[in-house]
Amino acid sequence: MSAGRPLRILISAGEPSGDRYGGQVIRALRARRPVAVTGCGGPAMLEAGADLVARVDQLSALGFLEVLQALPRHLGLLGRLSQRARERYDLAILIDYPGFHLRLGERLRGAGVPVLQYVAPQLWAWRPGRARQLCRAADRLAVILPFEPAWFEHRGIPCRFVGHPLLDEPLPCQAQAREALRIPPSERVLGIFPGSRRSEVSRNWPLFRGVGQRLLERGRCQRVLVAGTAHEAYPGGEGFEIHRHAARLVLAAATAALIKSGTTTLEAACIGTPMVVGYRASWSTQAIARRLMTVDSISLVNLILPQPVVPEFWRWPLREGRLAAALEPLLDPGSVQHREQREALSRVQASLGSPGAAARVADLALTLLDSQ
Repeated sequence: MSAGRPLRILISAGEPSGDRYGGQVIRALRARRPVAVTGCGGPAMLEAGADLVARVDQLSALGFLEVLQALPRHLGLLGRLSQRARERYDLAILIDYPGFHLRLGERLRGAGVPVLQYVAPQLWAWRPGRARQLCRAADRLAVILPFEPAWFEHRGIPCRFVGHPLLDEPLPCQAQAREALRIPPSERVLGIFPGSRRSEVSRNWPLFRGVGQRLLERGRCQRVLVAGTAHEAYPGGEGFEIHRHAARLVLAAATAALIKSGTTTLEAACIGTPMVVGYRASWSTQAIARRLMTVDSISLVNLILPQPVVPEFWRWPLREGRLAAALEPLLDPGSVQHREQREALSRVQASLGSPGAAARVADLALTLLDSQ
């Protein structure tokens, strides 16, 4: 690196959550050294000052068939980022999204660029044999789940538990959220989270909508709130309240929530909102997943806790009635099920470390660079 010029860092995120984490890391890096960040990301990274060469919505894909369909644009971006990598980047931080980042990491390391993988690929959930590819794709891992260090270090991959980045973001309490959304304290409220990607919404929304309608019609809740994305439509949701750009307020305001699997389940745990997890994948994706999965749960909450506490529904056929029956007692704050799940969720946050994940990642990245 030439004296006097800023560090040239590539930060790549393939999903909205990774974009948020990337924005946090950029700010932490800039608090330590002058940096020029090139990246793949979204509004959070852009606001933090990254020069984006691709947007998250151009990269993101979920499900086996969807990933295959995204392959041409992935390969095009892979070529652009790999070209002249040695001259353009002093360091790369790749955030989650393993289908793309394992390939990119191998190319970058082959060009002499040190690579830090932030948010490890979930090889403990499926395809553990890819650990060898991860060894080739990353110099170090920064992991965010408490059980991951032992798993990766057993396979010879250097890693550090940095804590979960959720703890770096303020989370509202129920009273604050209800005041903001003008909801009386005594109402029983169901929150619905069908997902952030178009493919997720198109599959989950009809099922989640049906569950909400059942519970509303039977008087098990007085209000149904939907955490909507900026552009998706939610047909047939008459009587529901669609709140866009307010997912955390919806989560905190809810008495209980129906959530698709993912980081939102950890947000619910940290806020203390009881939940049921559902996910309607395509038939082909589910058939392949059944063959590849090495864990029994799709909820991160259930994977962290010693015993599963969150009801999960993802195996075909998914029935509205079964999801509604699981949610019904959770919508009663006085029920044993509601109280027991809230108590179990309080243990999740304690296991996620302490605030400061982005600062730890920035320090780890700079230590990696200085050791080269």
